[in-house]
Amino acid sequence: MDDVRVAPNWFTAAMGTGIVANAAVLLPLDLPGLHALALAAWVAAVLLLARLLALCFQQWRSGWSLPSVTLASAPFWGAPPMALMTIASGTLLVGRDLLGEDAALAVAAVMWSTGTIGGLVAVWAVPRWLRNHPDSRLDDVYATWLLPVVPPLVSATSGAALIARAPAGPLRTGLLLACCALFALSITAVIATKRLLVRRLRRHGAGPARMVPTLFIALGPLGQSVTAACLLAAVAPVAVGARLAHGIDVFALVFAIPVFALALIWLTVAATVTARTARGPGLPFAATWWSFIFPLGTCVTGSSGLAQRLGAAPLTWIAGLLFAALLAAWVTVAAATARHAYTRRAGATPAPTPA
Repeated sequence: MDDVRVAPNWFTAAMGTGIVANAAVLLPLDLPGLHALALAAWVAAVLLLARLLALCFQQWRSGWSLPSVTLASAPFWGAPPMALMTIASGTLLVGRDLLGEDAALAVAAVMWSTGTIGGLVAVWAVPRWLRNHPDSRLDDVYATWLLPVVPPLVSATSGAALIARAPAGPLRTGLLLACCALFALSITAVIATKRLLVRRLRRHGAGPARMVPTLFIALGPLGQSVTAACLLAAVAPVAVGARLAHGIDVFALVFAIPVFALALIWLTVAATVTARTARGPGLPFAATWWSFIFPLGTCVTGSSGLAQRLGAAPLTWIAGLLFAALLAAWVTVAAATARHAYTRRAGATPAPTPA
């Protein structure tokens, strides 16, 4: 597990586990055991995040320095702030059952603030470093390049839960406007990055087998933006006037419906390429396997948000099917990770590459 201590890519495991909890809570289906599952997933995500942070702190105390930054590893510095904010959402949605409402709000506010600051640093610094690196070429552009530009979208999503619980008045209004600004910032950066990604895919294809799972990362900003739009529209009436709230609601629907359709198309394409690769050269285990989880989770939360806004039964069942796929993927990847960690400690295999 020594490689886990210094690699930011392993924070994607905390992101993936946290999104399982959030998706279970937001799922518009009344299924037995769903709340217990959400609580268990949130606890697991908290423990995993705490373990990763503790390992980093221990190494820092013993003279640890930041791992060398490469074109492959740099994008993963967007993962730690997203892990913080994903678990912050879960703290408000389900963690309050254990912590109490006031403590959950305080913890979530600290995590959201820290994650938002870290996300803004990532979206400003990492893409610039990637573009200006002397060895950067078009064939180095993978979907992982989206990781540092998505955190403000996660901030907007998590912020919606804070808005609903913030005191009425300027603070609530300010939070909503800040979340809308974060939403716009991230969407702008995502569009620019996806243009590079599409050019790379057209010229060089999906890349080696170990990078194929990262195709799912492109689902992340699609599902997350749908989720953010729906949740912000839901809390807008308590934060701003009726006219502005209505405008946000209209924008949310006009934006979310086509974007969610695009997400389903991309999900089909990514799943097809992954299945073809698995049947052919195979999919060697790597930390990139966690690329399946968080993006798929955002599609669950996005479809759940749309189902609640529109009251559409088909969207409810789509959310249920996507949630079933999310659970299956999480169990598979978590088991593979645990198996690797066990064999790694026994010295049987080398560490998985981060990308």
